Amino acid sequence: MTLEKVDLSTIGWFSLVTIPYSAKFIWSPLLDSFIPPFLGRRRGWLLITQIGLVLAIGAMSLQNPSKALLMLAINAFMLAFFSATQDIAADAYRTDILLPAERGTGVANFVLGYRLALIITGSLTFILADHLRWPQIYLLLMVLMMLISMISFWAPEPQFHSPPPTNLHQAIILPFLDFFQRQGQLKGFWILLFIVLYKLGDALVNNMSTPFLLISGFSQTDIGAINGGVGLIATIIGIILGGVLINRLGSNRSLWIFGALQSLSVLTYFVLSLMGKNYLWMILAVNIEHFCAGLGTAAFLSFLMGLCNPRFSATQYALLSSFMAFSRDILVGPSGMIVEHVGWPWFFILSFLVAIPGLLLLPIFAPWGKDSN
Repeated sequence: MTLEKVDLSTIGWFSLVTIPYSAKFIWSPLLDSFIPPFLGRRRGWLLITQIGLVLAIGAMSLQNPSKALLMLAINAFMLAFFSATQDIAADAYRTDILLPAERGTGVANFVLGYRLALIITGSLTFILADHLRWPQIYLLLMVLMMLISMISFWAPEPQFHSPPPTNLHQAIILPFLDFFQRQGQLKGFWILLFIVLYKLGDALVNNMSTPFLLISGFSQTDIGAINGGVGLIATIIGIILGGVLINRLGSNRSLWIFGALQSLSVLTYFVLSLMGKNYLWMILAVNIEHFCAGLGTAAFLSFLMGLCNPRFSATQYALLSSFMAFSRDILVGPSGMIVEHVGWPWFFILSFLVAIPGLLLLPIFAPWGKDSN
């Protein structure tokens, strides 16, 4: 959209097409209640959503942002719907199959695969975009998605020790009641608010990082190789190290330490906005921010898994991650407008400041000296 001269405000608000990530808890009970006639309760839903993704990604090759932005938005919305539904199944699968002692390294491995995929889709595609047209790239991604979906046939199915929900009350109402009964109403509220705020500053920067780097004069190849490639490798290192350290530090201390580093790393983009087109500082800023975001992600996902009851893992994890997606996809909507009104340096300062309230909530439910791990 940036290359097609779509304005920054529209690009910022375009994140609203990913609303399914914030609303996925609405249909998540279906994945807890209904078992597909093939591959089981978790893998069956994975395959169904992956078929939908193949079709939606292929349809993206037919879109033209400069002539039919509405059709692009509809297509992107459907892509987000199937992707969010796949997340419901994948998150439930991870929560069900990992033992508590495996969560740190399990999250690291799970997100490692996710980030390796982003190296291809976020790095290689940008490099190819300087040589191929975007429709051709989407067709290549469609074929890749077809190959990936075959993994669902070989993955082991989790073993369940309690029956799935059998009626509307058990599927929809009971998971929500269970969460607040275990956490308490007030503590549960603070936890949900924390989930919204913990990665908000990082989400604001990520939403506008590509337009910022393009407008600063860096090429698509620069962005693909550094932001999408080397930066994602830094994220992977951060996630792997975070997964190892969580088992040593505990979940609570990890949230404190990694959250603070994640917030401070945003300021590297502030420095880059003052320096202009500086390749050395761009490499430093991208790698520092991605590495610290990886640490924060490892601690955050491990924390979310620990909040779930295995009987309702699809519904409860979808609910919790929907609050996270609300900040990542909805609250970042005005980011382009903010840049247009205050400029890039102040935008990055504001991104740092909005990360602080989430950290201030940690003493309520994750005190430093009292860790369950």
